[in-house]
Amino acid sequence: MSTWRPISPPPRWLRWMPTWLHAPVKWALGFGVVGLIIVAGIAFSYFCLAMRFDLDEVARLPASNRVLDRTGREIAASTGTSRRLITRADLPDFLVKALQAREDARFFDHSGVDVKGLLRATFRNLKDGDFTQGASTLTMQLVKNTYENRAKSIHRKLLEIALTLRVESRYKKDEILTGYLNRIYFGAGCHGIEEASRTYFGRSVKDLNEGECAMIIGIIRGPVIFSPFRNFKAAEAQRNEVLDRMIAMKFITAEDKARIIATPIRLVKDDDRDNQPSYALQAIRRELDGILDEEEVHLGGLTIVSTLDAAWQERLETELARAVESLETEKSWKHPSRAVYAAGQPIDYVQFAATTLETKSGAILAFIGGRDFKHSRLDRTRIRRDLGSAFEPFVAAAAAERGKLVLPGRAVQTGRQVGPAEVQRIAKRCGISGPFLDTEDLFRGSVSATPMEMAIGLSTLGNQGKRPKPFLIREIRNAAGEVVYTAKPELFPALSPNGANEAKSVLQSRAGTKCFTGATGSEREAWTLRLGPKGATSIWIGFDQPQVIAPEPRLKALLDEFVSRLGNE
Repeated sequence: MSTWRPISPPPRWLRWMPTWLHAPVKWALGFGVVGLIIVAGIAFSYFCLAMRFDLDEVARLPASNRVLDRTGREIAASTGTSRRLITRADLPDFLVKALQAREDARFFDHSGVDVKGLLRATFRNLKDGDFTQGASTLTMQLVKNTYENRAKSIHRKLLEIALTLRVESRYKKDEILTGYLNRIYFGAGCHGIEEASRTYFGRSVKDLNEGECAMIIGIIRGPVIFSPFRNFKAAEAQRNEVLDRMIAMKFITAEDKARIIATPIRLVKDDDRDNQPSYALQAIRRELDGILDEEEVHLGGLTIVSTLDAAWQERLETELARAVESLETEKSWKHPSRAVYAAGQPIDYVQFAATTLETKSGAILAFIGGRDFKHSRLDRTRIRRDLGSAFEPFVAAAAAERGKLVLPGRAVQTGRQVGPAEVQRIAKRCGISGPFLDTEDLFRGSVSATPMEMAIGLSTLGNQGKRPKPFLIREIRNAAGEVVYTAKPELFPALSPNGANEAKSVLQSRAGTKCFTGATGSEREAWTLRLGPKGATSIWIGFDQPQVIAPEPRLKALLDEFVSRLGNE
């Protein structure tokens, strides 16, 4: 029986090819179909992953963090992020074209992914063997900033593409544009273009001229290195590059560029630049960074209940300024409001620093790091200053702890009963860290301390010998109103109650308070220690670069008058 069968003719789509190509083509088609199935499977899996992300997050921008005083009075809304939101109507058309020219030329045409740019970047990355090119569109950058998807990998890029396509299907182009500009970082602590515009140029983004629009867009690629505050020439170069891109896209002409460059950039002056408006808020931010991580702070919406008593702080600062201004009038010194100061240079007018601690807990009721935050951000509550006779309460505490006599006004005789080593030990237990002398000059106040240390030490005397740990933040609530942090006061045994009470005897009694007022023998530092019903206040007055302030009798009279005006609160 014959098994011969006629050979089947090839399909029509292969008949035009040479016979030897038939097999390779069939294999190629087979692999192609398998490849398409694999690609489709990968695409499907990444779209499934992308479906897990909440697209509402794109429109849900971080809000400002609010800071309240202990009574619920709002102090500021600028700790962490001070983001101000804009709409498309707030953006000048010139700025939008500048952004398109610089960052995403086909933004209004593509579906979120610029395929041509992506292919070009892919070939470049393969050639370099690294992720040197990103080809991110504005939508992709918005996705990256919204979901903090920053790892450089193929997985990250594929997930980013899937998320980008979802965002493009959900939001309009103008919504994506404003969401991007509201969210990104512009340097100088500014998140969002409106805050950046006000910080750099002192005006809303809708009021920027064309050169300023081009400059602020130029900042995007290097928020630190292209900041006009840090490097104005680099910022100008970026502005010019943006304008060149606009010429290339025929948005403007070369004549337009020349006209724009000739228009002055109205940058905020040095004296008016400010991120945190006060020493207290600067200190609150330092403490906040130690409680929450950077991402939690950056997300915003926090309500930070501080320990500050805003009314007391204002009163203390007002009376201090009044006392110092009267001294300046007497001495015919230049008033700070009429002086000009260069950044980083010593301040050449009388300064002050003050801290009030709630005696029983260590909560900071007032925090004044200097006389004018705009002139100098140096926190003088942490700078060591000579104490002179202001050290006497701690000499007295050492004597009282050893059961010796406390002789008010006779610190040397009081200290001789126990010796320098014991005085050092007790002073350290009260919060004064030294360094200390090992001679009798220690009893005369040849030691330095910070205003904060003196407030801690004074609180120890007023709290039956228990040393408090200072703190500025009492409670933190998140955007949902949930309490995420509550402070727990910490007290450490430092002195016996008898020793603490005996040490207070060297302070003068005045209207229900215990006080010390006076200056060092060199008359370069003046101190006021005030132990009132609510808290312990330490005040320093002097120059940043020490020099004679005034004769000690005049300084003492000035400070006595100041204490009298404060009363017994």
